[in-house]
Amino acid sequence: MTVHPSLQTYAEAWTHSIEAISELVTPLVEAEWNRRTPCPGWSVRDIVSHIIGMESEMLGDPRPIHSLPRDLYHVTSEFARYMEMQVDVRRHHTAPEMTSELEYTIIRRQRQLRNETRSPDTMVRAPLGAEQTLELALRMRAFDTWVHEQDLRTTFGQPGNLDSPGAIVARDILVHGLPKVVAKAAGAPANSAVVFDVHGPVEFMRTVRVDADGHGTVDGTPSLGPLATIALDWETYVRLACGRVRHEAVADRIKVEGDQGLADAILRNFAVTP
Repeated sequence: MTVHPSLQTYAEAWTHSIEAISELVTPLVEAEWNRRTPCPGWSVRDIVSHIIGMESEMLGDPRPIHSLPRDLYHVTSEFARYMEMQVDVRRHHTAPEMTSELEYTIIRRQRQLRNETRSPDTMVRAPLGAEQTLELALRMRAFDTWVHEQDLRTTFGQPGNLDSPGAIVARDILVHGLPKVVAKAAGAPANSAVVFDVHGPVEFMRTVRVDADGHGTVDGTPSLGPLATIALDWETYVRLACGRVRHEAVADRIKVEGDQGLADAILRNFAVTP
């Protein structure tokens, strides 16, 4: 799909998820577009609007000129306001308008990816007027699209693709956030270790080690004496890490060994997405 192998992984993961989303929403009747999803504050229409908007920005389209209502309870930061603009501007679009714009956006983006000749370290547009490398931009689009595919699957009771290419991208991004959760948010003590044992469609074990200065790192080497071990299935891990559910609601799917207080603090602060 692209001349750069490091980009192709993300392009293929994105393609897999965006096509799955299209298949999920194309047959929906008007009322189903208003269904609430696990993504806080967003309906099915809102999620698809967000995806259309973000992909349009990757294409270089101008952002809409639009004033947000003041009563959107889930908009609590400047980043959230930025994301909400592309969503709110489409809140009154009909089902045919949504599906046709999604289809057109997918066609344009797939053409862009097929013809991509820029190097992975090329700087491109990022939210809030910032810049990021093309490689990071494609990685985050693959991740974001897969997570929202899962939101839609949960909404409509159509599980699937928990082990797709997008899932592997998501695993790496979410694991990268573990040291901050354990060392900073949960305040794990110096010179300690916490093990995460994840099973299901995507299986892995990771150890977060906190050094003498309180800095956390993550690796795949088992710890002989962890302060706590947290075992859970991949789907629950994703829902917690993406802020879709509180750990109390899925306590029956989590097994903790060791320091229960530390484990609770970690699980309370597990969300790593904005």
